[in-house]
Amino acid sequence: MTGPSFTYGSTFPSMKPATAATPAAGGDDLIRETTTQAFMKDVIDASMQVPVLVDFWAEWCGPCKQLTPVIEKVVRAAKGRVKLVKMNIDHHPEVAGQMGIRSIPAVIAFKGGQPVDGFMGAVPESQIQTFIDKICGPAAPSDAQALVAEAQAALDAGDVQTAVELFAHAHQMEPENLDALLGLADVHVATRDLDTAKKLLATVPAASAKDPRVAAVQARIALAEKTASLGDPVALEARVAHDPDDHQARYELALILAATGHEQAAVDCLIEIIRRERAWNDEAARKQLLTFFDAWGPKEAATLYGRRRLSSVLFS
Repeated sequence: MTGPSFTYGSTFPSMKPATAATPAAGGDDLIRETTTQAFMKDVIDASMQVPVLVDFWAEWCGPCKQLTPVIEKVVRAAKGRVKLVKMNIDHHPEVAGQMGIRSIPAVIAFKGGQPVDGFMGAVPESQIQTFIDKICGPAAPSDAQALVAEAQAALDAGDVQTAVELFAHAHQMEPENLDALLGLADVHVATRDLDTAKKLLATVPAASAKDPRVAAVQARIALAEKTASLGDPVALEARVAHDPDDHQARYELALILAATGHEQAAVDCLIEIIRRERAWNDEAARKQLLTFFDAWGPKEAATLYGRRRLSSVLFS
C-alpha cells in the first residue's frame, strides 16, 4: 500500500467532536457511511467477503466533493465486486489518526480484513477503475459483451444475419455498450442499410463521440454513399486496361473494391494513380487513401499495407 503519510489533497484542520454518522446519499448495500464504532463490522468484517474501499472525507474538503460522485459511479458500475464505505474524519477522526492519514481525500482498500492499497486525491474515473481492477481482478465479460464477441465471430464467418441478431440483442441488453452499438451500425453499413446505421450513430453518448471507432463507422458510411452511384466494376476495369491513364476509372474502381472488401486491391489502384500523376484532381487519390485508413482503422492490415506503399511512392 502507498505510505501512510499522504502529501496532497486538503490538509486536515482541527477535528470536531465525534457525532453519529448519517446514511450515504442514495445509500444501498454497496455504498454507506460508517462510524468508529461500526468500522469493524462495515469494513474489517465485510472485507472478508468482498474488497471494501474506505473513503476518508470531510465537508470542508473541495477535492472530496469532486471525488465522491466519480468513485460512487465506478463502484456501482462494478456491480458488487467492491463496496464503498465513507468515513467523515471530522465526526470520526480515530481511524484516520491510527492509519497516519494526514490529508484527504484518501481512499484505502481493505481485503481479507487488512489494508492492501490506496490512493490520494480526486483522481479521474479511469484511474479509479484501474485501481478496482487491481484490487479485485479484471471484471468478467458481461452477457452483452459475450454476445458482441459471438456477433463479431459470426460476421467474420460471413453469417451476416446471425451477426445482426446478436448485435441487436446485445444493444437491447446494454444500450450504453459502445461495442454493441457500433457493431450493429457496422453490419447495417455492410448490408447498405445506411439510414439505420446513421440513426444508430446518432445515439452514441456525447462522452464517446470522439472515440476513433465512431469516426471509422462514419467513414464507412461516407464510403458506401460515395460508391452507391458508381458504375460496373467490369466496365471500369476494361477502361483502365484500354487506357492506363484513365485515372477517373481507376479511382472509381478503387472505391468499389474497398466497398466490397478488396482493400489491398483498392490501395493498389490509388497508389498507381499517385505514381502516374500525383496532383490529379487535387491529389484525390492520396486524400482517398487517407479516408480509407480512417475507415479501416490504424491497426488493420490494409491500413498498414497502404501506409507502407504510400510512403514508398511519395519518398522514392
